[in-house]
Amino acid sequence: MPDTQAPAEMPDGAESSAPASPARKRPRPGERRVQILETLATMLEQPGADRITTAALAARLQVSEAALYRHFASKAQMFEGLIEFIESSLFSLINQIVEREASGAAQARRIATVVLQFGEKNPGMTRVMVGDALVLENERLSTRMNQFFDRIESQLRQSLRQAAESAGSPTPTVDATSLASALVSLIAGRLHRYARSGFKRSPIEHLDLALDRLTH
Repeated sequence: MPDTQAPAEMPDGAESSAPASPARKRPRPGERRVQILETLATMLEQPGADRITTAALAARLQVSEAALYRHFASKAQMFEGLIEFIESSLFSLINQIVEREASGAAQARRIATVVLQFGEKNPGMTRVMVGDALVLENERLSTRMNQFFDRIESQLRQSLRQAAESAGSPTPTVDATSLASALVSLIAGRLHRYARSGFKRSPIEHLDLALDRLTH
């Protein structure tokens, strides 16, 4: 909602015959930033949406573009805010999985599942994760998302190496490297398909069967 100026004060002794209109509530510090990011993510959920401009985002929020730039220095910074949300949400869950699951194979399965479930519940974020929403945006955004998947693969490799060692594999590192790569390809491929289908093809359909084949 647009920021408004405080109404001019009435002169002393003057009375107004009109009832006082309720003052518009100003967002709390940080609330406007969250509102901007939520609106951007919602706009990204539109299947086949064109590149989102700051003008379109400002219009959706009913504020000026200048109001957006009071909270973010650039549109790239807005996308970085979405990426930070993706990273903090998923790596928090992944850390919990690693702490609670003793089995490396179970860790890998849960990690793949939570990433895909997150994508299904947040279709706008899925477009960011697969890079679809980042086309023609600052290149550092795509680089950062690539690093995100590198971190996922690194954690999967650790979990799968543990599983291979427990199973008595003579080449646990080789096994873990190849399986982690295959799992990340599965995750990315299912997220891409979900986005390409206009968010109709669930990224977790028949997932258990695929994970059984890759983690056993």
